[in-house]
Formats: sequence, C-alpha cells, structure tokens
Amino acid sequence: MSSRLTIGVFLLMCGVSLAAPQTTGVTEQQADTFTKKLATVTLRGVSGARAQERGPQRTPFTEAELNSWFAYRSQELLPTGVTDPRVTILGNGKLKGAATVDLEAVAKRKTTGGVLDPWNYLGGRLPVTVTGVLHTQNGVGQFDLEDAAVSGIPVPTSVLQDIVAYYSKTANDPDGVRLNESFKLPAQIKQIEVGQGQAVIVQ
Repeated sequence: MSSRLTIGVFLLMCGVSLAAPQTTGVTEQQADTFTKKLATVTLRGVSGARAQERGPQRTPFTEAELNSWFAYRSQELLPTGVTDPRVTILGNGKLKGAATVDLEAVAKRKTTGGVLDPWNYLGGRLPVTVTGVLHTQNGVGQFDLEDAAVSGIPVPTSVLQDIVAYYSKTANDPDGVRLNESFKLPAQIKQIEVGQGQAVIVQ
C-alpha cells in the first residue's frame, strides 16, 4: 500500500483522542485478520468484473482490526512523522481518529511571520485529533470535517489542511490530499458503510 493510500485510509476511509494505544482488542492476530481482508478487497478490485456478476461483495472491518493493523503493521507505510494512529468508528458515518504528528517540518514551510499565523505557535511532535462524517456513494467519497484539534486545542480547518497536504503529497501530486474535495474510492469500492465499531466495504 502506498503512503498516499495509507493516509487516504487513515483520513478518509476510517477517519484521522489520542494517547498511548488503549483500544480494546488490539492484537497481532487482529492485525493479520485486517491484512487478509485488505488483500481480499484489493484482489476483488483487480477482478471487479467477475465480482459484479456475483452481486455486491461486502467485507467488514472492525475498529479493533483497523487499530491492530495500525499498531502492528503500518509503521513502514505511514509517512515519516506520523505515528500512533488510532480510530474510533462511532456509527452513522461518523469517525474519530488521531495520531501523533511531527509539526516542525510543516511549520517551517507555512510560517509567514504574521502574529496571527497559527503556525508561529505550532511545532514539535503533538497529538492531532479529527472528527467528521464519511459519505460514500457510487464509487465516490467525501469526508466532511466537523472539528480538529492539536494537543486538545481546536484549530481552524486550514491548519489541518496544511498538515494533511504536507504528509500526503507525492512527486505526482505535490499539493497532496484536499479535505474538502470528493475522491474516487480505490479497488472498485462502491460504498463504505460506517456503523458503530465497524466499517463495511461494498464492492
């Protein structure tokens, strides 16, 4: 999985309270289960035509499986500077997630020197939390941000956008992910149903 897809999963599929990992059920076995399910989803995306002949294919991912994957399998895939991700799947499309993020590099690029620029006061490795609602339909998704905070202090959407753009940029996409834009779901995914404690991928 590319770093861009990883951050897409992190921010868009299942969100972006932070602390040391304390989510119940986080185990290496759950991480393996998530990895196998993700491989199944990817394979179906490649052989989508045959899957459509059998009707919609549904793959559930539990909150514990996702957080176990983050804890045991994501270290080499997450962008450098992003650690300790954790997601809470609240239901009705609503997601809450967090990570410890190195803001120093972002601050160096964003500081303008103005006294009102929030990047004058941000730096170091800090917990970033995000809550929002994921909407998906007909292979297209959009994440509607409700609130974001750094070290528990609310920050404007522009600050979160700077963080996301910095850590999702690639050589082919130097601007990175835009929070307010719709996006095409990968692997021929038609919809992601976000319930309480789990998300179901529909292909």
